Amino acid sequence: MATLRVREQHVAVFGESGSGKTVLVSSFYGAAQEQTFQKEGLYRLVADDVGQGNRLRQNYLGMKNAARAPEPTRFASTAYAFTLQLKKHPKGSSSAAAFDELRLVWHDYPGEWFEEEPSTEQEAARRLESFRALLRSDVAVILVDGQKLLDRAGEEEKYLKSLLWGLREGVVRFTADLLDDGEPLVDFPRIWILALSKADLHPDMDVHAFQDLLIEKAAGDVDALHQVLKELVQVPEALSLGEDFMLLSSARFEADRIEVDRRVGLDLLLPVACLLPLERLVRWAERIEIPRRWLDRLADNAAAIAPLVGGAAPWFSKVPRFGPFAARTLPLLAAALQHSGPTLRSINAKARADGDHLRAVLTQFRLDLEQGVQDDLLVTGTR
Repeated sequence: MATLRVREQHVAVFGESGSGKTVLVSSFYGAAQEQTFQKEGLYRLVADDVGQGNRLRQNYLGMKNAARAPEPTRFASTAYAFTLQLKKHPKGSSSAAAFDELRLVWHDYPGEWFEEEPSTEQEAARRLESFRALLRSDVAVILVDGQKLLDRAGEEEKYLKSLLWGLREGVVRFTADLLDDGEPLVDFPRIWILALSKADLHPDMDVHAFQDLLIEKAAGDVDALHQVLKELVQVPEALSLGEDFMLLSSARFEADRIEVDRRVGLDLLLPVACLLPLERLVRWAERIEIPRRWLDRLADNAAAIAPLVGGAAPWFSKVPRFGPFAARTLPLLAAALQHSGPTLRSINAKARADGDHLRAVLTQFRLDLEQGVQDDLLVTGTR
């Protein structure tokens, strides 16, 4: 039996208690189980743990059918693993040479662990273990609670400073235990996105206004967190915080109903997790002297994914994509990632027509990112 080839991306979600993390992941998974998505989508989103998937869907249906928000989880750290199952690749397609499945692991961090001390040694050990897993993800999302921003209208800096200070202090306290034998980390969330959760509470705020608010009210605290994180990693120049912003809303919440189809930004999470690290890696490699052994390691997923999002460029077949030569592919990947707009849509349309589902999914992700920027839901760094 052939071995299934799986590419895995990890997203770490940080947020205080009540910031909407459980609702977010429930809506993300539940929406993908709707019949419309199942019939028309290019892939199926499957929870690796059936019981976990059923609980998330139960949360989603409770919101949809009974206007019942999920119960908050306290001191519970959960990693949700989802697999994107594609239809079979046609023989000879470029997708067939890449991988069979794409897995997203969503690490949900309990906000109480930043706010309260654990009550038992077991809970303290679990906290540290979870934190280490979080800090080895590909992308981190820091949730800014839209409700708390509303509650502190006019003095938002008090909430923002508290949020960022709490996260920074948590990192500082655990630093010694987070390092690998005292050495700075290679794997890390190299991209930390600041995201407004419950964005439906701020209908007049686009992502640029959110970015401006954070910079105006808490630029110093964002920078202080950035400096602390840089002390944890190898090649600290290859770490982004305060450059990427997005809006997120799991649904539209009203007094007597929850409209789960009124989501904001949630459909961007998969494209962000899959492609943003790839794009950022290319830029970093162009301007930063990254040791070859680390670059090869970081470039593994990039070398597999980029040929698919870049179209059927013939020179990709001649370039070694793995091992000690992977770094050489980066200039070529940079050229491939220049595709956008009409060219990208053309590649996507051909992939759909050919039944090349993996290429269709990944090019659609790039189109979704472009659309997110155009719709003022996403700001991505340019460095």
